[in-house]
Amino acid sequence: MSSASVFSAAQSQASTLYLPPGDWRTVFDCLCDHFSTIGREQWRDRIARGRVLDGEGRPIALDLPYKEGLRIHYFREVPDEKPIPVVESILYADEHLVVADKPHFLPVTPAGEYVEQTLLRRLIRRLDNPHLVPLHRIDRHTAGLVIFSANPQTRSAYQSLFPTRQIEKRYEAIAPALPGLNFPMVHKSRMVDGEPFFRMQEVSGDSNTETAVEVRERNGELWRYGLYPVTGKKHQLRVHMTSLGASICNDPFYPEVLRDVEDDYAKPLKLLAQGLRFIDPVTGQTREFESRITLDW
Repeated sequence: MSSASVFSAAQSQASTLYLPPGDWRTVFDCLCDHFSTIGREQWRDRIARGRVLDGEGRPIALDLPYKEGLRIHYFREVPDEKPIPVVESILYADEHLVVADKPHFLPVTPAGEYVEQTLLRRLIRRLDNPHLVPLHRIDRHTAGLVIFSANPQTRSAYQSLFPTRQIEKRYEAIAPALPGLNFPMVHKSRMVDGEPFFRMQEVSGDSNTETAVEVRERNGELWRYGLYPVTGKKHQLRVHMTSLGASICNDPFYPEVLRDVEDDYAKPLKLLAQGLRFIDPVTGQTREFESRITLDW
């Protein structure tokens, strides 16, 4: 593999640090002080296993001299990372794209306490392709379709589909009935970061989010909704349904945060990224994918 390829792979999987000012003798010494919660032996072990790379994507030596501003890539690791007992599915794969069905509770990318137990890392291992990069995200509690770029040469063409809204996204949710509203309808609002930091909230002002909502099935006090987001803000569908008066079933964040609650795999968030449709910018063909996951009542 060329150094450029190694660097591209490192970028897609690793975190990056530009070494801060200091009087350290080696990069190893700098890392140990900068990340004080990680022991020296852990950093020594990571370097020995090639889990710390220089700016060109090459494993560093333990005695690499420190230099302010030097770019270092490092792979996050969580000791004794707790397994997530769910299994993803690969629905489609070619030289450009991989489409996966993500189960509830599995993060798309490494964050916080999740590193190896993520969709990205699992697919990299299954397909032996370190160049995989997600083209979009769905949150950990949501199940359904996620598209990955498998080829750095065509990645930008696919990445451009999302900010230019050339992807038709279709979601399904189960939530309380809203007999007082007329459907189909469109909900628009202005969403900003909320409290705690992982939540979003609606505020007054010009709208920056939009979701079309329809009712697909009625089942007593619960209805099955079709959700069509025009924009793609974090937690948009969860916030919009809460705003309408029907928080999605089993939502741990909206309307109130359920604190110190372990994941209950028997009670997943009833939200599914069900369908994606777009014109392939490389082949010109219409692409349409459908999740095989279903939401039960």
